This record gives sequence, structure tokens and C-alpha cells, in this order.
Amino acid sequence: MVEHDGDWIYWILDAFETRAVYLFPAPVKEIGGTKWGYIDAKGEFVLEPIYEDAKDFQDNGLAVVGMMDKSGLIDDNGYFIVKPKYDTIQPFSEGRAVVNDSQGFKVIDESGKEITEKAYSVAFPEYKERRLLVEETDVNGQYLYGFLNKSGKVVIPIIYQSASDFSEGKAVVKRKNGSFELIDLTGNVLQTYSLAFVDYYGQGLLVYKKSEDGKFGYVDEQGKTVIEPQFSSAESFIDDRAIVGLTVKNNNRFGVIDRKGNFVLKPNYTSIMNLGENRFAIGKELAPEQPCLRSIYALADSEGRILTGFIFKDINTFYDGLASVSDDQYTFYIDKNGKRMEHLPMVSGNGWLSFEKTLIKGDVDNRLVYFNRNGEEVWKQAAIIPLNNHYSVVEHKYRPNMEYLVYYPQVHGMENPDMVNKTLKELAGVKPVPAGKQLESNYTGDFEINFYKKNLLVIEINGYDYMFCAAHGMPVKKYVHINLRNGSMYQLKDLFKSGSPYVKVLSAIILDQIKSNEQYSYLFPDEYHGIKADQPFFISEGALNIYFKPYEIAAFVAGFPTFTLPFDELKDIINQSGEFWKSFH
Repeated sequence: MVEHDGDWIYWILDAFETRAVYLFPAPVKEIGGTKWGYIDAKGEFVLEPIYEDAKDFQDNGLAVVGMMDKSGLIDDNGYFIVKPKYDTIQPFSEGRAVVNDSQGFKVIDESGKEITEKAYSVAFPEYKERRLLVEETDVNGQYLYGFLNKSGKVVIPIIYQSASDFSEGKAVVKRKNGSFELIDLTGNVLQTYSLAFVDYYGQGLLVYKKSEDGKFGYVDEQGKTVIEPQFSSAESFIDDRAIVGLTVKNNNRFGVIDRKGNFVLKPNYTSIMNLGENRFAIGKELAPEQPCLRSIYALADSEGRILTGFIFKDINTFYDGLASVSDDQYTFYIDKNGKRMEHLPMVSGNGWLSFEKTLIKGDVDNRLVYFNRNGEEVWKQAAIIPLNNHYSVVEHKYRPNMEYLVYYPQVHGMENPDMVNKTLKELAGVKPVPAGKQLESNYTGDFEINFYKKNLLVIEINGYDYMFCAAHGMPVKKYVHINLRNGSMYQLKDLFKSGSPYVKVLSAIILDQIKSNEQYSYLFPDEYHGIKADQPFFISEGALNIYFKPYEIAAFVAGFPTFTLPFDELKDIINQSGEFWKSFH
């Protein structure tokens, strides 16, 4: 099949750019969880919030949405081009998108048609210069790499031990014999290198090492050394500059060099990011005595001039002379000299801003907000979740410290809500936190309205606690069962008859599910020993759900293993005349 790179794709892009209406993803908290829809530039919903997740509309007029834990594609009328059937759909690149399901990774075109003849073990997220890097596993379990063209065909054989994306029409690959090669878009070998390591092609130079445990330097395409090996890390050249690292007293320090190897930014920084448009974010330790903490950043140019103080928590890439930044208190735009753009939005909290078609989109403190080009707010996430005409849940924000952010629920409409709301605040993590002190961990907390029926409200309190230097953080999940009429908050035992062997009965049912259902094969084989009397649980429509914390009966990646027990299976031990049961029946 012949590849087509003709003008038809530009006609599609031009047609989309002349559209009168652009749509933007927007979430709404409601009973049953957060749903996503799409608003117009006036902040009005055009596609109602029915999706579990919703991504931005892309230039081809398609957007990835989630339903029933699967991903699909819709057009701007809300019609499914691809029904939700994939685990993930990556953004389109060069008219193609990488998808994956139980079979593996595939490629679809803009009509939703799968163009690959088979599924691959791994496909990298996007096409680069009409080539997609894919991975397969051979009979010996070894990973091998090759490239597909835009027709989904293998155009460069899957035979390499490693491979880079294409850049400037060239990629670096490593053969099974250990030699490195520079290849073109058809797989023709341009140069072979007998070196311990070669990678990161950019502007005619490649990063290399002479020995496995040696330092990094740079060679030209012919393999001639241009910059002698001297760095502990090295990245590709972009706009005649490259970020390199040195090891200083067992600490990594980063700088920026020119094509002759001279430092334009000395290696004095804990991190450096290339922001594009000849600008860099340079970072230093916020607290030198705690090296695992995040860096604080300043803005520098490619000539080595430091343009601002070290005042930014985050700096995003530059686009048309502007970059979104966050300091301790606000998120806003700066120009290439680090000056705040006063006519553009300034939002309290930490996050980012981006120009999206006719609006400015902000994701600040884990909440979306949209502004028009004049900096006027046109939409933000609602803080009130109505349950009915009488009751509602109101979202409150607690951010005493830049490392501590909690959204907590408060119930309105109850006769005596004080005790309930006090408990909700405490469970959500609202506690005294010093404003100016550097914390040893980062905590974010939120909530969902999982269930509401008759007088029973079930609120999920969730969070994530990341201890700096740890391999990962620990997720938090708690459920609160509230009787809105009298303020009672129920425990598991309250659902069952007094004296009933509910622990034994529930434990046996769960064991039965584990033994009979292959979906629980991920559990540790000998770690399930039944439930506790106060086992974490939540009520859903028609069922009791029992769950376990990470590491209790499964590996961390399994999250919170959950078992659903229909009420019909428990009717002999449920106290059907009890207050808990009657609160929702």
C-alpha cells in the first residue's frame, strides 16, 4: 500500500479551524461520581456531562472520552466514531492514534479503522516523521524494536535491541551484536558505531560513551568525537544547546553547553528543563538539607543570563513568547523576560494555563477553570452538589501549605449538621498545617458522592500521600454512610442482626469469589484470612461492597481489591428492621 501524505489532511485541518463553535471538556460532580461533558466558549454545556472522562477536541474534530472504564472517540456532535472499547486511546499524531486493548497495541486512522494487521506488545504514544516505534517480545523473552509506517505496516524490521524515535529523518538503533547504527526513514544504514553507547541524535550530534561505565560525550554522524566524554548525563542538542549533568560530591548537578562543549549555564543546578524558544528553567534545592524535595525554579536564556529569581514552583514550555508558571500562591503567564502578563488570568493555587482555541484553560489545584481571551472567567467547576430540593453537599477547599491540598464535603439541609460536618472535615484531612514550613510529604485529598437513596448518603473520601524520596505514595480511601434525617453514621455491623455471624458469612462469600473467579488471580495466594468486624465497606445499589487497603491481600498496583456481595445473598443476616437498612429501603 502506498503512503499518502497529500493535501487532503490540510483540508480537514482548515475546515476545523473555520468552525464557528469550539467545545471544551468540563467536569461536574454529581451523585454517582464525577461526569464530564463539553461546554462552548460561553460556558454553556453543548454535550451534556455523561462521560466518565473527556479529553480536549483535537484538530481533526475528534475527542477521546471514557465510558464503562473504556475509551472511545466522539465527534463534536457527540456521535461515537469509535465506541468505548479500548483501554486507552492516545492523542492523534499525523492522522493516526495508538490504541490498546487485551490483545495489545494497535493503530487506528481518523475514521476509527484499525490499520495494523496485528497487535504489538508495546507501541510508543505517537508518530514521529511518519514512523511509529513498536516493541515485540521474541521467543527468548527479549524485547525487540522496529517501526511502522502510516499504513500500519512494518517498514523497518523489528530486529533491534533498542531504538530511538526519528528526529530530522534519522534514528539510532542497536543491533543484537551490540553495534549501534544511524538509520534513515527506510531503514538504510547511514553509519555504524563500535561504541559502548550511542543515542539522542540532534542537530548532527549524538551522545556516546566509550565504555559501559564511562562518561558521556558527543560525536558527529561519522563517529568523530566533537565533545570529549566528561558528563554523568547528556541530552540531545536543540537550538545549539544541550542539557548535561555532572556528579559533584555524589550529587547530580546540571548545566547547559553549546556545540563546542562550553558551559553557557554552569552545572550548579538540581534540574534544568528546556522550555523552547531559547529559554530554560533552572532549579535549585528548596531545602539543601533535604535533597529529595522538589526544586524551585528561575528562568534563564540560552546565553546564560538568569532573568528571574528562584521563585517558581513550575514553569511550562513557551509558546508564542508566553509560558504558564506557578509560584507559592498563584498560577499566571510570563513573557520571555519573566515578566507577568497582567492582562491574562492570574489564578490562586498551583497548576497550569494554556490557550485552547478561543479560551484559556486552567487546571489549578486540581480544578478546571476557563477564561476568555480578555482574562474574564467564563466557567469553573461548581462547588455545590444538589441531592434534592432540600439537601446538598458543598465543596470546601483547604490549602494551608503548597504541599497540602484538601477538598472536603459539608452537608447542607440537615437539622443538626455540626457533628456530621466536623467528622467529614477530620476524615478528609483538615487539620492544623503550618503555612510556611516545608513539609516532608505532599498530600492531596478529594471526595465523591457515591450513593444517595431515601435518607442514606454515601461519600467517598480519597487522597494521596507522597512522602518525598519514596518510590510511590500511598492512596487513601474511606467511605462515610450518613443518615441525613437524624445524622447517624453507620458502621458495617449496623447492617446486620445483633449476634449474627456476619464476619464469618461475608468472609466465606469472598473466599468463594476468590476461588471461582479468575479476575482475582492477582491476589497474594496466602494473604486472605477473612475480613475484620470493622472491615472497610460501602453501599451501592443492590449490594454491599467490601474492600481491602493496598498491600493487605495484593500488590500495591492492585489498588483497593473490592468484592461485591448482592443483598440477596445476605438477606438471612441483614437486620431489615434496623435503622441502617431502612435508611435506604
